[in-house]
Amino acid sequence: MSKTALFIQHRAKPGHRNDVQRVWEKHVKPRVEVNPAHEAYYFCYDENDPDVVCVFQLYSDIDAMNAFMEGDWYPVYLDEISKFIADAPQIIPAKTVWVK
Repeated sequence: MSKTALFIQHRAKPGHRNDVQRVWEKHVKPRVEVNPAHEAYYFCYDENDPDVVCVFQLYSDIDAMNAFMEGDWYPVYLDEISKFIADAPQIIPAKTVWVK
């Protein structure tokens, strides 16, 4: 199977980008750190917009991606982060073609 990538953009409510990070650090970061299927994970602040978080994830395959988001913790995370985001995240799944 080929690797699966996700590009995600979260728009925080004005002034709440740090709250988005705090919720992410509580729910997502510890699970990514121990998940061997996450081959790469970047949590980034958009340098041009103080309310945007950009995330890049590289999974070993699509099944690993689906399994990660089906955890019983995920709805709790979504509920908690929804208090701080302005819109639904923009999520772009991508099939990798080449990786260095």
